[in-house]
Amino acid sequence: MRGENSSEGSGPVQDPLLQGLDLSSIADERARECVARLLNLVETLVAETHQLRAENQRLRDEVSRLKGQQGKPNIPRNRAAQTGTSSEKERREPKDWHKSSKKQQIHIDRQEKLEVDPQTLPADAEFKGYEKVVAQDLRISSDNVEFLKAKYYSRQQRQTYLAPVPPGWEGGFGPGIKALAITFAYGCNLAQPKLAEWFGNMGVRISAGEISNLLVTKQESFHAEKADIYDAGLRSSPWQHLDATSTRVDGKNQYCHVVCNPLYTAYITTPQQDRLTVLSVLRNLREPVYRVNDEALSFLQQCGMSAAAIERVSRIQWGVDLSEEEWQRQVEQHVGSLKERHRRYIQEAAAVAAYHAAVGYPVVRLLVVDDARQFKLLTEERGLCWVHEGRHFKQLEPHFAQHRQMVEDFLQRFWDYYRELLAYRQGPGQPEAERLSGAFDQLFSSVTGYTALDERIAQTQAKKAHLLMVLTHPEIPLHNNPAELGARTRVRKRDVSFGPRSATGAQCWDTFQTLYGTAKKLGVNFYEYICERVRGGASQLPELIASKALEVPLGASWDPAPDY
Repeated sequence: MRGENSSEGSGPVQDPLLQGLDLSSIADERARECVARLLNLVETLVAETHQLRAENQRLRDEVSRLKGQQGKPNIPRNRAAQTGTSSEKERREPKDWHKSSKKQQIHIDRQEKLEVDPQTLPADAEFKGYEKVVAQDLRISSDNVEFLKAKYYSRQQRQTYLAPVPPGWEGGFGPGIKALAITFAYGCNLAQPKLAEWFGNMGVRISAGEISNLLVTKQESFHAEKADIYDAGLRSSPWQHLDATSTRVDGKNQYCHVVCNPLYTAYITTPQQDRLTVLSVLRNLREPVYRVNDEALSFLQQCGMSAAAIERVSRIQWGVDLSEEEWQRQVEQHVGSLKERHRRYIQEAAAVAAYHAAVGYPVVRLLVVDDARQFKLLTEERGLCWVHEGRHFKQLEPHFAQHRQMVEDFLQRFWDYYRELLAYRQGPGQPEAERLSGAFDQLFSSVTGYTALDERIAQTQAKKAHLLMVLTHPEIPLHNNPAELGARTRVRKRDVSFGPRSATGAQCWDTFQTLYGTAKKLGVNFYEYICERVRGGASQLPELIASKALEVPLGASWDPAPDY
């Protein structure tokens, strides 16, 4: 037994007697209860053993690094393959697959008639017309232009006048190359060295510095369009998806926030991801303002601040928005010395209260997010992701077969209930909402006898109001997958290019990934759109978001509808 247990990463010995134990076969109730408690104790010890082994390995690796050696390679195991943490199979109903026809989606550029060699035909062959066969091909060729610019000289003005190049041709490269560079870099995640290699193969003589300039410099019009897209997206629905992923800027860790709904996707990179930062993201990075009112004081009560401290906060100028400088002055004057944590609570409370009272820009009323702390108390309502919640159960690693079966059985009921919620979104109604609310209580009041599972069930029960937000607002999704998929786009870009080397580069990553993600959702050809914009064409994506929002109202359950 010691030999089996001593190997790194191996679990305890699988005892056939314990693995096949059926508690219901034990007649004595007290004995049955004792055995159940012992099994749960073993589960706890097994989990602690795994944690201690991992911690021991981390410490050994650190000692090795301090000695100038290398630690054990950090190769994360594939949990989805070993424990099935993916929920795709469980939560999705299997559907019959049929190959779809793409012919009607293909634009025909030219038509060519193909004839049969008459010598191969029999004498009685009769012509029956033509059979259509569509074949796709792509032709890439250079379009190098030598401009002959009219030149004039005024002796009186002592000035030379030259005809300007057409819009988009400034800098020695045309709109096709500029649009391709942006499309390949931000839409296809092609690294700059590979981009230079591709252009070289196409006969384009361009340096690495010029490619960097095409991707990073003089993009002010696109940055302004990105801000307009985000503003239009926030106005298009009272609810939004939100998620964040790590990113690196000039080798330093930062965070990319992804905000989206069915009409757009926006990316914003910031140094932190705390509550105030997330609030700044929701405000489209506007200058911070603070307000003390009843909502701010209620926020502080929920944070557990003392009545005396809250009373001091109430002395701050009431019911008006204060700038950062005014806020700091008021806090020093009326609140005085406090712990750093409490000062942070006060700042968050006042910032959230000012956000909810704002006019003139869209205020998000519901966020679909995971259960991270920084997302709490930011909006009037919060919808939690069922996929995230399901992962908590999938991550349980019971040692005994009977406990594994308990987890599998509960997860089956979990996803069956999830599918009932999906059906409710298609035909909502008060009676069905009440039934589903009762079914939630019944499901998440289950007691299985496996302590880790029962604790997890109780934690989910405590989130009922947020998990069942769909009963009040049927238009919101039950998961946060759109934001996670948006974050995955940044991760893929990060894997290829590691990270931007400046704040300007990070801004360009955010801008063009926003344009690409939004164009994709709106069915707009990204390359053609960028090419038209480089030629001086007007921005269209914000207007498209606004028009689509009128066609597909995403906030029908809010009464009254948000008025921005």
